[in-house]
Amino acid sequence: MHFRLRALYTLGGYAAAVCLCVICAMIALQVVGRLLDKLLTAIDAESLNLVIPGLSEISGFLLVGASFLGLAYTFVHGGHIRVTLVTGQLPPKVRAFVELWCLSIALGLCGYLAWYTGVLMLDSIEFNEVSYGMVPVPLWIPQSAMLLGILLLTLALLEAWISTALVAFTRPGEFRIDDASPNE
Repeated sequence: MHFRLRALYTLGGYAAAVCLCVICAMIALQVVGRLLDKLLTAIDAESLNLVIPGLSEISGFLLVGASFLGLAYTFVHGGHIRVTLVTGQLPPKVRAFVELWCLSIALGLCGYLAWYTGVLMLDSIEFNEVSYGMVPVPLWIPQSAMLLGILLLTLALLEAWISTALVAFTRPGEFRIDDASPNE
């Protein structure tokens, strides 16, 4: 299946990778800081108390960003679990419409999730909600990464739905498993 907006989905994948790299760097800095403090304490020097405040909370927010921003990239590259054991046995005409039905449900659910995540984000902005941890992070920031990831997945599902619908309604007898698979 060909995705016209593949570069956009790849950008989401890179953003997810950046989130994971920042988590890794923060944790590595925290570990090095603790080791340095232990070493200084062992040689009777004054401890530097190198601590990253709110590390676990910020890492959690970055993990949310990584998880959601990578959804469309994973879908486009065929990384999501697909159960083709049953659909692979169906005749091509039936398979085309079953795939279209599955994509319709996924598209509807993602659209619903995107809508209510947007409402949640707008509420967080309106009420100036912040996290409860040591570092008060405005909640709209991680929610916006979550919304962007859901919107990218919704867009990828819409592209897949249109492509599958074209095959299902114009030439359903030619539908193959490859047509339904996001891999190119």
